Amino acid sequence: MIEVQELTKRYGDKTAVDGLTFTVKPGIVTGFLGPNGAGKSTTMRMILGLDRPTSGTATVNGRPFADHPDPLYQAGALLDAKAVHTGRSAYHHLLALAATTGVPSARVNEVIDLVGLRQVARKRVGGFSLGMGQRLGIASALLADPQIVILDEPTNGLDPEGVLWIRNLMRDLAARGRTVFVSSHLMSEMALTAEHLIVIGKGRLIADVSMNEFIDQAARDSVRVRSPHTSQLRSLVSGPDVTTLSAEPGVLEITGRPAAEIGEIAARAGITLHELTTVRPSLEEAFMELTKDTVEYHATLTGATR
Repeated sequence: MIEVQELTKRYGDKTAVDGLTFTVKPGIVTGFLGPNGAGKSTTMRMILGLDRPTSGTATVNGRPFADHPDPLYQAGALLDAKAVHTGRSAYHHLLALAATTGVPSARVNEVIDLVGLRQVARKRVGGFSLGMGQRLGIASALLADPQIVILDEPTNGLDPEGVLWIRNLMRDLAARGRTVFVSSHLMSEMALTAEHLIVIGKGRLIADVSMNEFIDQAARDSVRVRSPHTSQLRSLVSGPDVTTLSAEPGVLEITGRPAAEIGEIAARAGITLHELTTVRPSLEEAFMELTKDTVEYHATLTGATR
């Protein structure tokens, strides 16, 4: 378990992390979300003892990570896949890590096979692609079979097969009772993987809720209706709390009435429906809505340049 209490980090007059309090529990995949510059990486570094908090605490299984006599058995992390001696092979990198942390050397071959690097295990890391480097970083995180796994952008550089593999790996680790804490900007992937979300913006906590609760906070479900009689249907379903939008000719997006009720109204009026679909807001839409006031870097669309 990871426990963060009033965690704060300042760099001069800039506050990167501002009074964060949350708990990451075992048995589920917890997603860590926030815009660029929100303080996610700084928070992860403080959890692992790589940065010293200005105030507050972060504990791993009940104590600061650096105070554990066997830290890699407590938590394994991927924060920077490039933090490897490029002249070493993947095998010798993992072997050196195992030798200095008391991990049996037989475990090296196990994690090499687990992450799919058997064919390149004896090649120098300096020649690895981004995706291969990510796989090596994940192997390093899993080397001691830790109780907690912390991954920062683990799908970065992975091909579709690799993305599916890491998704299933995280789910499997959680199912085996591990604590899985993962940061990512890929909302579609996070929606398929995480069960709980911790969302921050400008260093402050925005949400600490289940995936469904987070989406519900941002927007209500809508109903997509396709019919040759949209004008008539619009009049029949209108009400003080109902919004109807015409997404395209013959199509209505209705918010404020459930699909079953809309279907019953249409049936009583003899209106033909070609589609009646409940549309749930995506994680990306919810994230954009709830973090819109905390985005530090805004891009401006301009005309085409010559």
